[in-house]
Amino acid sequence: MPLDVKRGMTQALQSRIEGEVMTDAAARGRYATDASIYQMMPQAVVVPKTLADVQAAMETALEHDTPILPRGGGTSQCGQTVNRAVVLDNTKYLNKIIDLDVEARRVRVQPGIVLDELNRALKPHGLWFPVDPSTASRATIGGMAANNSSGGRSLRYGIMRDNVLSIDALLADGTAARFDATPPGLSNDPYAALVAEMTALGAREADEIAARFPQVQRRVGGYNIDALTGPDPANMAHLLVGSEGTLAYFTELELALAPLPGEKVIGVCHFPTFYAAMDAAQHLVTLDPQSVELIDDTMIALGRDIPLFRPTIEAFVQGTPAALLLVEFAEGDDLANRRKLDALKALMGDLGFDFSSLNDHWGGVVPVTDKALQDAIAEYRKSGLNVMMSMKEAGKPISFVEDCAVALPDLAEYTAGLTDIFSRHGTKGTWYAHASVGCLHVRPVLNMKLDKDVATMRSIAEECFDLVASYKGSHSGEHGDGIVRSEFHEKMFGPRIQRAFEEVKARFDPQGIMNPGKIVHAPKMDDRRYFRYGPDYAVPEFKTALDWSAWPGAGGGFQGAVEMCNNNGACRKLKAGVMCPSFRATRNERDATRGRANTLRLAISGQIGPDPLTSDAMAETMKFCVSCKGCKRECPTGVDMARMKIEVLAAREKKFGLSFADKLVGYLPRYAPFAARAPWLMNARNWVPGVAALTEGITNVSRDRPLPHWSARPFRDSEAADENPQVLLFADVFNRYFEPENLRAALRVLRAAGLRVATASDGGAALDCGRTALAVGLVDAARTAASRVIAATKPYVDQGIPVVGLEPSSILTFRDEFLALCPGAEAQALADASFTFEEYLIRERLDLPLKALDRPILLHGHCHQKAHNVVTPVLDTLKKIPGAAPKLIETGCCGMAGAFGYGKDTLDLSLKMAEMDLLPAVRAAPDDAIVVADGTSCRHQIKDGASRDALHVARVIDMALKTGG
Repeated sequence: MPLDVKRGMTQALQSRIEGEVMTDAAARGRYATDASIYQMMPQAVVVPKTLADVQAAMETALEHDTPILPRGGGTSQCGQTVNRAVVLDNTKYLNKIIDLDVEARRVRVQPGIVLDELNRALKPHGLWFPVDPSTASRATIGGMAANNSSGGRSLRYGIMRDNVLSIDALLADGTAARFDATPPGLSNDPYAALVAEMTALGAREADEIAARFPQVQRRVGGYNIDALTGPDPANMAHLLVGSEGTLAYFTELELALAPLPGEKVIGVCHFPTFYAAMDAAQHLVTLDPQSVELIDDTMIALGRDIPLFRPTIEAFVQGTPAALLLVEFAEGDDLANRRKLDALKALMGDLGFDFSSLNDHWGGVVPVTDKALQDAIAEYRKSGLNVMMSMKEAGKPISFVEDCAVALPDLAEYTAGLTDIFSRHGTKGTWYAHASVGCLHVRPVLNMKLDKDVATMRSIAEECFDLVASYKGSHSGEHGDGIVRSEFHEKMFGPRIQRAFEEVKARFDPQGIMNPGKIVHAPKMDDRRYFRYGPDYAVPEFKTALDWSAWPGAGGGFQGAVEMCNNNGACRKLKAGVMCPSFRATRNERDATRGRANTLRLAISGQIGPDPLTSDAMAETMKFCVSCKGCKRECPTGVDMARMKIEVLAAREKKFGLSFADKLVGYLPRYAPFAARAPWLMNARNWVPGVAALTEGITNVSRDRPLPHWSARPFRDSEAADENPQVLLFADVFNRYFEPENLRAALRVLRAAGLRVATASDGGAALDCGRTALAVGLVDAARTAASRVIAATKPYVDQGIPVVGLEPSSILTFRDEFLALCPGAEAQALADASFTFEEYLIRERLDLPLKALDRPILLHGHCHQKAHNVVTPVLDTLKKIPGAAPKLIETGCCGMAGAFGYGKDTLDLSLKMAEMDLLPAVRAAPDDAIVVADGTSCRHQIKDGASRDALHVARVIDMALKTGG
C-alpha cells in the first residue's frame, strides 16, 4: 500500500482549512476501506467545518492534480468510497437541517446528516424521509443520493432518485449551481451551457436508452441519462443522483417528505423451499403491501447464534422454513390492517400452503401485531448484510453480484439459475432482502485471500451478469457500481451507452479528479492491487495474552477476530443501544469500533509502521475506548473491541511497564485492605484544600472530580458465613471498600427470602475479579485473580450453588474475560453458575415480603448489563415492589467507565457522554424519584454530574422489605 503523501499539498490544506486535516498513516488507513472488499489509501483526510473548507480542499486538490472523494458514512458495498484521493468526511460538521417546510413536505439538508437523525427531527411534524436503507443509523443523505439508495419500502415510496427535488453542488472547477427541474437562465451561464449539452445528449441517445435501459424499478447502474429524455424539462438533480461522487460535490439537498405511516402489521409467510418463496412474491405484491422482505434459512441460523437476535427469531419463526417473506402492511388503522392479514392468509392458502400440510405444501402466515416485536424484526432484517458476515471462518459471504434485479415473474427462475452457477463453482449463496421489487441480496461464500477464490468470483460475476441480461434485468439494483460493477456497464448497456456515460463524466469533470475509476474508466473488479486483502497481505505470527482460538489466523486467532469487522459501520449509530459511546461524543472515525478495528488490522499486517500493538498511534486509537462491551452485543459481526483493547494494553505494559496512575488502578485490590484501615487519610484528597490539584499530575486524576469515598466500615466476609450456604455472595472490591451498604442490603434481602448465604473467599482472603488489572493490561495478574476465584468457588459450583454478585463489571467478568483468561470446563462451569443479584432473584422467583414505596423509580442500565442482555431482570425485580412502575432511561454509556471518568485528559469527554442522555434525564426526574444504577461508576457519574444519589437495586428492595430495611 503506497503511503507517500504530497507534502506541498498537505501544507496547503493545513493552511487553508479551518477544520481537521489528517495525513498520518493510521488516520488515512481508517478511510482506506468501506464495506466492500476493496482498500485504497487516501492522500489525506479533511473533515471540513464549512463550505469554504470544502472549496479550499477542492481547489488545493486540483492544484496538486489529486483526486477528491466526498464521503459520508463509508458503508458502500462496492468500493465507491475508497480512492487514492483527498477524502472529505462530511459527517462531523456538515450535518444540519437548513430549512424545513412542513406544509409543502420539503426539507433542505447538508450532505452529512444521518438519515435516522433527520427522521428523528421530522417525527414531531408527522413526517419522514421514506427512503429507508438498512444502514439508516449511519448512512448520510449525501451518500444516499450519491449512491441512489433505496430500501425495504421502495415498492411504495420509490428510491432516492424519486425523492430528491434539487441538489446544490460544486463542480470540480469550483462552479456552483443548483441542479433541479427549473430551466436555466442566461445562455452564457456555465450551468445553462451544461444543461444544454446534457439535454442534447439525452435527445440524441433517447432511442438507445429506451432500448437498453432495464425496465425495472431497481436500476441504479451507470449515470441516470434517462432523466435527460422526455418532453418535460429534465431535473438535472436526477443526473447527479447515483453519480457516486464522480461529477460534483453536493453542498445541499432538497428532499420530498412523506407522512409518517400509521400502525402496521407484518405477516411472516413461511415456505418449505426457497423456490416456492420466490415464485410466491409476484402474487403477494398484488395485495399492495408496503414491502415484501426475504430471509433465508442461512440468515435464520446465523441469527440464532447472535445473542442480540436469538429471542426475536424464536418469537416469529415457526418450525424450520427454508425461506420467509415478511409482508408489511400499513393501512392506517387496526381494522384495515387485519383485513390485509386475512387476505394474506387466504392468498397463501390459495397458493397451497398450510402449516398442517407436509413437504412442499407446508407453510403459512405468522401474524405480528406487537410493535416491540415488529421493531425487533426490523432491526434484525436491517442487519441482514452483517448477520451474513458473522461467520467466523476465513471464507465470508462476498458482495459482488448481490443486488441484481429482475422482474417478479422471472424471480424464481433467476434465483434457481444463480444457485446453479454457485453450485458449479463449489460454493453457495446466502439470500435476503427485497422480494417485492425483485432485488435480492445474495453473497457467495469465498475467501478473498486466495487466488483461486478471486478467480471464482470473476467467473461467477461474468456468468451472473449474463444471466441477468437474459432476463433483461439490472446488474446493479441498489448498492451502486463502485469498483465491483463499473467495468460491466458496457456488457449491460452496450458500447454506445457506455460512450455516453464517458461523455457525461468528461463534461462535468474534464480533469478527472472527482472520485476517478468509478462508473467509467474503472479498473477490473478482481484486480487484487485494490483489495483489502491484496496479494502482499500477510500477518506474521505474534503472541497474545488472551485466548482467541474461536477465530482463524495469526496471534492464536486474534487476526481473524480483528478481520471480522467488515466496515458495516453499525458502530457509528448515534442513538439506541450502547455502541459506540466515544464515537457518539467525538464523531471521529478513530473513535468508532470500526476505526479501531481497521487500525488494528492495518497494524498487525505491517501497513502503518512498526510496533503494531505498542505504537503511540495505537495507544491514541484505543485511548477513548471505554470498554463498554456494547460492540460485543451490538456489532452484527461480533467485534469485541473491549477484549481487543486488553491485548493492546497488555503489549504496552510488557514493553513500557505501568505509570504510577495505572498502578493506582491496576493494583487497587492489593492495597485496598491496607488503605481501608485509614479511610480518613485516603479521603483527605477530597476535603483538604489543594491536595487534589497537587496530586493531579502524578495520579492523572482530575482536580475537578472527587474520588470515591473509602468506607470506615468495609464489608467483612464474616458478615455472610452461614453454614451449608445456598448462595455464594461475591463481594467485589468496589462494594466491599467503598459502598458496603449495598452488600449488606443484598444480604438482608437474600436472608429475608429464607436463604443461607456465604461469601466467596480464598481461605479467608478476599477474592478479586481481575477487572482493574485488565483495565491497565496486567493480564497475568488478572489470570491469577481468575484462577483464585475459579478454585475457591469450584466446591460450591460443583454442588450447584450459584455465585451472585452486585457489581455488573465484576460478576459478568466471570462469563466473559474468565473464559479468555482461563479457558476450560471449570471456567465455563463458573460462568454458567454466575448471576447478577437481580438475575438470581428473578430466576429463583423468590418470595419477598415487600411494601409499596410510592415513589417514581428510574433505572439506568450499566453497559455490561446491556451487553449481556441482563437489564430486564432489574426492571422485573423492581416490579416486585407493590405498585411500582419502574421506567428504563434510554441511555447509552454513562461515560464514567471505571478510571476513564477521573482522568484529567478524559474527564470532559466522560461528561459529554453522560450529557447526551443520562444526566438530562436524571435532572428532569421528580425530586422524590428513586434513581437506580447497579454500576459503581454509573452511580458516581450521576452523583457528580447531576447531584443526585443513585442506588443499587439491592438497596431499593431492602428499603421495601416489610421487616425493616
